[in-house]
Amino acid sequence: MYTFDHDLFLTLNFDGGEALDNVMLTISDTPMWIPLYLLIIWLVWRDYGWKKLLLFIVLLAAAMGLADIVAGIFKHSGLLGDLLPAFEPRFRPMFEPELEALAISPDSLRVLRKGALIADPQVHMPLEAVGGRYGTVSAHASTVCSLCWLAVSVIRRRWFTILMVVSTILICYSRIYLAKHYPMDIFWGALLGILLGWIAAKIFAHYTKRRSRFAIR
Repeated sequence: MYTFDHDLFLTLNFDGGEALDNVMLTISDTPMWIPLYLLIIWLVWRDYGWKKLLLFIVLLAAAMGLADIVAGIFKHSGLLGDLLPAFEPRFRPMFEPELEALAISPDSLRVLRKGALIADPQVHMPLEAVGGRYGTVSAHASTVCSLCWLAVSVIRRRWFTILMVVSTILICYSRIYLAKHYPMDIFWGALLGILLGWIAAKIFAHYTKRRSRFAIR
């Protein structure tokens, strides 16, 4: 069924040329952000020491891992992909025939996408981005937002907050540009990630305060 989300997606998705395609593919890929992860680890170590860095890493792994697992439930993928068998996941924008005004199945459109056989497509996507049938809840958005919320809550620096927010927005938008997700897929993923990041940040703050009071005594 065609919704406002389709219109918003078509507004945000456009052909930026090969150069921008490569930039978005890189932004959407995990190795691109390894330096940022290392920066986060270094800042937490410098501010809190090794013991609390270990706690931070455990909480971060738990938040991001849960974010990915829960997002996968709504895409019938991952560790708990079979938890809701009656739930009908939503195809990625790249596989939605209505966006191309085609009376074919999503799987048939998937074949056409892989072969770059659609003339003058409405949906722009690099050929390298083809993959994964369902979107529904963006795992990229959920994991990166959990990281962002926890890191910003623990590392309280204005420049770092700006860096994390900008990086998170870029990653989330890259998923729309690459026709992987609709805006609402990003919204639900971000909401899930923020909730898990908030819980992790609360646990870290509680442990830090408790240890600080013990040290004063």
